[in-house]
Amino acid sequence: MPAARLPSSSFTRLDGVSAQAEPTTNSLERTWWLRLGMVFTDPKTVFAWLRDDTDAAAQARQEPVLLVGFLAACAGVLTSNGISHALDDFGLDGVDLAVVVMFATLIYGIVGYFFVGALVYVGEQLADGLGSYRRARHILAFACAPLALSLVLWPVRLALYGSDNFKSGGSDSGTGGAIFEGIETAVVLWCFALLVLGIRTANGWSWRRTLVAAAVPAIVPVLAFARAYGAI
Repeated sequence: MPAARLPSSSFTRLDGVSAQAEPTTNSLERTWWLRLGMVFTDPKTVFAWLRDDTDAAAQARQEPVLLVGFLAACAGVLTSNGISHALDDFGLDGVDLAVVVMFATLIYGIVGYFFVGALVYVGEQLADGLGSYRRARHILAFACAPLALSLVLWPVRLALYGSDNFKSGGSDSGTGGAIFEGIETAVVLWCFALLVLGIRTANGWSWRRTLVAAAVPAIVPVLAFARAYGAI
């Protein structure tokens, strides 16, 4: 017997569904780009939207997550002890330094996203959370938006201190350098505050339960500060 054929009207309906699905996906992706900016004005609402952990929602916010992760990693690399002394310790020129920063950014971004994201997830699980590892990583990424934004300070730092930003004892070691370090500390604390808020809002928890979960990823900034101030 010849194979049954669908009526032409069926293909028309299928094409209509496909045509509708693509704009819906694109509009959701655009929405998440707008929501990225809202992290600075209405973070609680943004983290509430992260409760939707369906594949469609997670895919729609993937690009903003990757951008924030990359920029935050770059900011973290530029403020690290190794890079701040790179021109002293390794005898690099400007091009070499740019290559090192880019390579380190990729490594920091991947490790930070998956390792610190795993700590967020473990913390949630210890507090009897039901969220996924993927959602934990996305909470972390949106919480790091202030760190990504802090990159806008680097053109100013380079204009003021040039290569001294990457040497010890340069012109950035005075009051101006201390101001920038204070800003860096404030940004890290801002990120951690957003992470705590994100865990609480996405899970709908009390503050007590939230702080139990946040204690695990808090290990990272605590160790970073201890290392920066010579405690370890």
